This record gives sequence, structure tokens and C-alpha cells, in this order.
Amino acid sequence: MHQLDFWSMIFVFMLATFVGIDVIRNVSRLLHTPLMSLTNAISAIAVVGSIIIAGEQKTTFSLVLGTIAVAASVTNIVSGFLITDRMLKMFRQQGGTR
Repeated sequence: MHQLDFWSMIFVFMLATFVGIDVIRNVSRLLHTPLMSLTNAISAIAVVGSIIIAGEQKTTFSLVLGTIAVAASVTNIVSGFLITDRMLKMFRQQGGTR
């Protein structure tokens, strides 16, 4: 990999991080549940990609990184569903219906 490619990827990663933080910080509470559903769908795509990377087993390093990516993505999906379920239960309790 060329040095310029590496620094370009680092720049894009940092830019995406700051833009993502700013976007998430400005999201209304009413949009939280639909946003979490979208995030879960994106994480599902990340799980598929990380399974492919871990399954290729080209090097031990790629296997370890793929396995970590699978664990992180699955944790993100499960946590997202738990948080979404909890928020939906809060809305149901406020309305008086179960």
C-alpha cells in the first residue's frame, strides 16, 4: 500500500468520525428508533463482510481482525435491538396501553 493511500484512508476515517458525531448529536429523540433500525441494517452488512474476511483465512492477522469485527458487529446489532425495544416499551407505558 502506498503512503498516500494510507493517509487518504486515515483522513476519510477522521472526517467520517467527526461528521458522524455531529449528525448523531443533532438527531431528535423522536427519530432515535428509526435511526437505530437503520444502524442495525448497516451493522448486518458489516457482519457479512467481516465473516467473509475471517473465513478467507489468508493470514492470521486477517483472521483475528475478522473475528474481532464479527464480535463487534454482532454486539452492536444486539445492543441496538435491546435499546430500541426498551424505547418502544417506554412509549407504550406513557400512552397507558400495553
